[in-house]
Amino acid sequence: MHGSLVTSSLIRETTENESANEGYRFGQEEETYNIVAAHGYFGRLIFQYASFNNSRSLHLFLAAWPVVGIWFTALGISTMAFNLNGFNFNQSVVDSQGRVINTWADIINRANL
Repeated sequence: MHGSLVTSSLIRETTENESANEGYRFGQEEETYNIVAAHGYFGRLIFQYASFNNSRSLHLFLAAWPVVGIWFTALGISTMAFNLNGFNFNQSVVDSQGRVINTWADIINRANL
């Protein structure tokens, strides 16, 4: 998403015969993209009120969104791996011989809350 956002909002510093990459010098202080164009593109990509006017908040979102997605994916995979059905405490934990291993969930079930 970051790549498409930057490419769609680059300020062209070169001619049509040169690569757009030639307009950027490593370490330069001025920005090579237009935040207004990025705001418009991102608003059309997601929806209007999800876009950012501030480049710092935009970059924070672009950094945090995949991380949160990876966390929730790992949470979902481990939930399925350990057969955790949300907050369903109706089934007790049993060992390999079928004996119940008492947990706090069993106490909550016995309390009939």
